[in-house]
Amino acid sequence: MLTHVIGTAGHVDHGKSTLVTALTGINPDRLKEEQAREMTIELGFAWCELPSGEEVGIVDVPGHRDFIENMLAGIGGIDAVLFVIAADEGIMPQTREHLAIVDLLRVPRGIIVLTKTDLVQDPDWLALMEDEICTAMQGTVLADAPLVRVSARNGIGIVELKQVLANTLADTPQRMDIGAPRLPADRVFSMPGFGTIVTGTLSNGTFHTGDEIELLPSGLTCRIRGLQNHKHKVDAAHPGQRLAINLGGVALEDVHRGDVVTKPGTYHPSRRLDVQFELLPDVLNPLKHRDAVKFFIGSSEVQGSIRLLGVEELLPGRQAFLQLELAGPVVTQKGDRFILRRPSPGETLGGGTVIEVHATRRYKRFSTDVIDSLEKKISGSSAERLLAIIQAESPVLVEDIYKRSTLDAEETRKDLIQLLEQGTVHLAAISENEKLNYLLADTYLVTVIEQVNTVLAKYHVANPLRSGMPREELRSKLKQTPKLFVFLIEKLIGQGVIAGSSQVVWQSGFEVRLNPVQQKAATGLLGLFKDNRFTPPSVKECQDFGGFALYHVMIEKGDLVQVNDDIVFDGKTYQFLRDDVIRHIQDNGSITVADFRDKYQTTRKYALAMLEHFDAINITKRDGDLRRLARGIKSS
Repeated sequence: MLTHVIGTAGHVDHGKSTLVTALTGINPDRLKEEQAREMTIELGFAWCELPSGEEVGIVDVPGHRDFIENMLAGIGGIDAVLFVIAADEGIMPQTREHLAIVDLLRVPRGIIVLTKTDLVQDPDWLALMEDEICTAMQGTVLADAPLVRVSARNGIGIVELKQVLANTLADTPQRMDIGAPRLPADRVFSMPGFGTIVTGTLSNGTFHTGDEIELLPSGLTCRIRGLQNHKHKVDAAHPGQRLAINLGGVALEDVHRGDVVTKPGTYHPSRRLDVQFELLPDVLNPLKHRDAVKFFIGSSEVQGSIRLLGVEELLPGRQAFLQLELAGPVVTQKGDRFILRRPSPGETLGGGTVIEVHATRRYKRFSTDVIDSLEKKISGSSAERLLAIIQAESPVLVEDIYKRSTLDAEETRKDLIQLLEQGTVHLAAISENEKLNYLLADTYLVTVIEQVNTVLAKYHVANPLRSGMPREELRSKLKQTPKLFVFLIEKLIGQGVIAGSSQVVWQSGFEVRLNPVQQKAATGLLGLFKDNRFTPPSVKECQDFGGFALYHVMIEKGDLVQVNDDIVFDGKTYQFLRDDVIRHIQDNGSITVADFRDKYQTTRKYALAMLEHFDAINITKRDGDLRRLARGIKSS
């Protein structure tokens, strides 16, 4: 189903609204003040059927300088522009400003409409106007646009214009559906019996009646009570359609022009963006670091300031990378076009492309690494642009990469497979849901290795008698989520970067080395067990003898085995008891606490502690007063 929206642009009083009325039979000037002043103040909307049979929506925008910011709310997201110039006046100040905006927004196609031709009797004058217009269009997106002469008052050229419009839109691709619907609200109003209505142009996905939706940036959620396209009720709406959405359970005062209607959790508002920006050549003054600006994207307008990257100041006609720091949150995605205006005096400064939606930090202004990364994001291949995002934000959810890609899901998947095969990106598969897994850049792993080695080196210096750092302590130092931490540590262990057990990790090649004094103490401690194999010294006695650190080393090395809070055996005796108890049960079918006590000439305290320990580690299984072997247990 073909679905396209076109917009008007041009100087005030050049006949935009009259032209729309002639094309559609609908007067887009709906306000009494607009009709009284014969001047568009707010956005107007209409639609008409083309000779191709397609019904197109039309957004009529104001031309007067005082309402230029209302114009910006409507011009974004259109497929083509009707650029209107009056034959009796030619190119005027707002003509040039609207042309600059159309060019900065990269409106993909357009038609130049020379209106009010009935007011010009001299054919040479019309030819002169057309030459002037062609000269003005050079170097812009409208350089090759067709030009049609019309008189909306008497209908001359209207049929021809509709045919040219049909031809212009014939090769326009249908908007992609990437499963992330987004509708910037350009009008909000209330209707008796229905409630709150928002209108706008849908992109990136589909809405259905009854869908749960989210209003951003407020985060309010509600359901779609009804959908209309060109005043026709529809059950489903597709990318590219002009829509009126009836919101259920939302008060009029809770919704504003510039809000974005989407599915819950699909987009996340941001206050800091990385952008590429072009300053118009006829701007009066250079753009300076920290200059105040008005930011226009979609139908939203937000105050903010700019951080210039790589240059001291930006001269007219030049480009630069900026960080925009906004006073309020906006909803956008990579690749969106935007406009900046100076707040006072009002002046269109220029526009550009969103590179990064969620810039996590302020960059060093003159860092070559920062500039190189932004260059890759804006000018590289699609795979290189994805890599630049992953490098900048690792770890990043697969789900978020799909949302932020300007390609469809299949193309994005191909790029990700390419990056994974190259080894520049790694997949942290921590979830059964593929999209909730993480992507990690190779450069991120290098950083993690440096962090891990730094933390472990400090730990080994501070704790020379500990075999390794507890995993949870290391995770806390690295500030990683549990599942991602496990993935990272196991990957580093697999690569031989570090070593570890289920409880602790250590630098590769590290081992505990006792000095002569400590070695003598360890030998002396083990001597305490020789004459008391089955009634050994307590945990406290061992710690008091050699110190807690030495005791812990001997536990980790297996020289000692602690079976409960109070009782510890030397490693050789522990292994003997384990094997001998297994053999006893194999020969006799079971063992009791009394059997153990008598067999090893010990006390009930030690017998009970050892058998309870064997229960806990699944060597034995208690059956009343008896212990039998757990399934699959054999002597070593």
